[in-house]
Amino acid sequence: MPTQKLSFSADLDESFFLELPPGPAVFILRGEGDPYVSKTANLRKRLQRLLSPPAEQSKRLNLRDRVREIEFTLSGSDFESQILLYRILRETFPQSYAARLKLRPAPLVKFHLENEYPRASVTTRLGKFPPNTAEAREAVPGAKTNLYYGPFPSRAVAEKFASDALDFFKMRRCVEDLHPHPSFPGCVYSEMKMCLAPCFQGCTDGEYHHEVGRVRTFFDTQGQSLIREFSEQRDRASADLAFEDAAAIHAKLEKLKPLIGQLPEIVRRVDQLQALIVQPGLPLEGAAISPSVSLFLFRGCAISGPLPFSLAPVAESRSMESRLEEAMGNFVSAKPANISERSEHLAILKRWHYRSTRVGEIFLADRNGQWPMRRIVRGVSRVARGEKPQEETPTFSVSQTSPRPS
Repeated sequence: MPTQKLSFSADLDESFFLELPPGPAVFILRGEGDPYVSKTANLRKRLQRLLSPPAEQSKRLNLRDRVREIEFTLSGSDFESQILLYRILRETFPQSYAARLKLRPAPLVKFHLENEYPRASVTTRLGKFPPNTAEAREAVPGAKTNLYYGPFPSRAVAEKFASDALDFFKMRRCVEDLHPHPSFPGCVYSEMKMCLAPCFQGCTDGEYHHEVGRVRTFFDTQGQSLIREFSEQRDRASADLAFEDAAAIHAKLEKLKPLIGQLPEIVRRVDQLQALIVQPGLPLEGAAISPSVSLFLFRGCAISGPLPFSLAPVAESRSMESRLEEAMGNFVSAKPANISERSEHLAILKRWHYRSTRVGEIFLADRNGQWPMRRIVRGVSRVARGEKPQEETPTFSVSQTSPRPS
C-alpha cells in the first residue's frame, strides 16, 4: 500500500534525511521485529528523531540499529493520513489493529424493528443493513431489519436526544420482550400517559405500530415530520377558534424546535448516509502551481478515496460543477468485508467530524441521493485556498438534562 520505498543503513550520513519530504505522511519501518507503523505531520523530522544517533542517556525511542527499510505514502491532510494508517494497520496487524488505532465505535440510536413491539435504544454496536434493492426486499417479503441513526458525538448526547425526542411520542421505553395481558401491572410511563401501554393491552397492535411509524418518520426526516404535524394541528385549531388548544400545540412546537436545531446535520439513517469529504490535496503532476483537493466518499458505511481533483483550468469550456459530478461518478465504492469494518469506517468519520478543530469540509446527499453541487463547488474552492468553512456544525449540549421517571 505505501507508494515509496527506501533502504536504510545506520552508516548513512545526514544527506539521507534530506531526501525525505518534510510533509504529512504515513510510514512503515521494517527490520528486526514487528514493523513500526505510524503517521506524522512532518516525515523528515519524525524519522530524524527515530533514526538519528541517540543522545547519551536519552529515553526517547530510537530504532536506528533495527530498521533496514522505510516505506511511506505522502498525504495532503490528517484525515487522509488517518484513512491510510487504518488500511495499513489492518493489513499489517489484522489481530491488533483496532487497539492500535484506539477507535471508539460511534454512538447510534437503534430502532428495534425486529421486535414484535418495536422500541428505541442507544448502542455502539452496528447491525446488519436492510436490503437496499427492490429485488432483495421481495426475496424475503415482510422481513424487518433494525435501523440505526447516527453518528452522535457521544453516548450522552445520543441518550439525551433519544429521551427528549420520545417525550413527544407514546412508544414504549421498556426493554423486555412483551407478552401483552390485561393482568400486567404496567409501569410509570403508562401511569403518566407517556406510553400506549401495549404490555397490558392498553391499545391495539395497529394503534401501537401506527405510533412506531410516526417515531420512525421523525428520525428519518430529522424531526421535520413532527414540526409539520404540530404546525398543521395548530393552524387547524386556530381556524376552529380553539385558541387554548392552539396555544398548547404551539408550546409543544416551541419545545421541539430547539431539540431539532441542536441535532447535528450528519445524524441520518446510517445505511442511507452519503457524505462527500473534501480535504486539502497534494500537488498534482503537471499542476504544481494550481491548487488541488482530495475527495472522499462515505456511502454504505464505507469510505472510498482519496480521489485527487485539480482546480486547474481545463482546455475545453466546462463548469466546475460538471467536472465535480464527473469526478464523483468515478469513485469506486468500497465494499466492507463485514459489519465490523463498516463500524470502523463510521468511527473514523465520527472522529474527524466532531473534532473541535478540523480541516476540510463535508457535504451530505439528501434522502433521494441528490448532492448540493453549488455548495460543494464553493466548498472545494475554500478548501483549496485554505479558508475556513462558512457554516459550522451545530453542537448539542447535555448540560440541560432533565430528570426522567424510572
